[in-house]
Amino acid sequence: MRARGPAEGDSSGRLQRAARLLLARPLLVAGLTPDDEFRLVRTYAAELREWFDRETGWRLVADAQTIRLMKLTADPQDQTHPARDPKARTPFSRQRYVLTCLALAALERADGQITLGRLAEDVVLAAADPALAATGFTFALDRRERRADMVAVVRLLLHWGVLRRVAGHEDAYLGTSGDVLYDVDRRVIAGLLASSRGPSMIGDVAPDGRLAALTVEVVPDVEDARNRALRHRLTRLLLEQPVVYYDELTEAELAYLTSQRYAILNRITQLTGLVGEVRAEGVAMVDPADELTDVRMPAEGMQSHLTLLLAERIAVAGSAGLRVSELHRHTRELARAHRSYWRKHATDPGAEVELVATALDALRALKLITVEPAEDPLVVARPAIARYALAEPTIRETRPAALRR
Repeated sequence: MRARGPAEGDSSGRLQRAARLLLARPLLVAGLTPDDEFRLVRTYAAELREWFDRETGWRLVADAQTIRLMKLTADPQDQTHPARDPKARTPFSRQRYVLTCLALAALERADGQITLGRLAEDVVLAAADPALAATGFTFALDRRERRADMVAVVRLLLHWGVLRRVAGHEDAYLGTSGDVLYDVDRRVIAGLLASSRGPSMIGDVAPDGRLAALTVEVVPDVEDARNRALRHRLTRLLLEQPVVYYDELTEAELAYLTSQRYAILNRITQLTGLVGEVRAEGVAMVDPADELTDVRMPAEGMQSHLTLLLAERIAVAGSAGLRVSELHRHTRELARAHRSYWRKHATDPGAEVELVATALDALRALKLITVEPAEDPLVVARPAIARYALAEPTIRETRPAALRR
């Protein structure tokens, strides 16, 4: 199979489309996923299962109702791509993550149908467990903000297909004027957890230790196994990360990537259509169709425009970096300069704080900057941001061609 842009009806093109659908959404549920897309991935499940097992070590589980790619993240410490409320798009807090786990535990033991009110009561009861309370976590439904947290969790579970709304709406529950009835799909719940070890096999009692143990993969001390583990990790990084910088790799990973780079990039391109961009500092797999990303830059809207302008400013500053306070000042100037077509609140006193924070979150997610903690944090450019630096224009004078006789 050659790396090319095949027609949609071509077999290799359909396989590529199936792989892209699965990478964009590793959990596909019949009835939630468009029928043609679900059937397409099901058709090529065997080929996809073989490729992902060989190149990434990820398992693909498919049946008549669900298709699940068990992606083990290449960087468990990456916090730049949080879960988000499907409606408000606000990132999940630590509390919402804990509530999600407690809700799933309650649903696993629940009947085939449940109300939002009953689910919330079960979560409150689970939150009172002494082992969880000892960590400092508490939860009650005494405030609207806490009910909003519960609604955000339910919206995520609806998005995943864990719950199917039967009657009612979450807004009514939030306003204490009604309840919502759901069907519970345990097949989806059973396939949610992607880990290399079962939780019951982990003896560590500390939360951080238990989370780390979930994704630890034991590699036999033989050359073939070590090389396979290196291939899996590097392919995962290239598929998941916007940029893979060489200085982030271990000596063994860098040596393997240097010797096997062409083969690894070629296999990824053949399956996904992503194109490798190799630079002195690292490698990025670029998507010509701009589909396989959750953070677009550039994009439409005022916030994206500001993010692009700040990226330019940071890129020009280079390794010296810029303080967040300087970016606040620059944002106030930009808001005044663009007030005729930016949102009105952009010029409000203090608006620059949230605007800059949102822009920096996007740039960190794209691995274009690092933010060094301090009272006034320092924002430092990473090599890939150089593409957003604008140089001063160069004007060249040309002499008119000599007139012919």
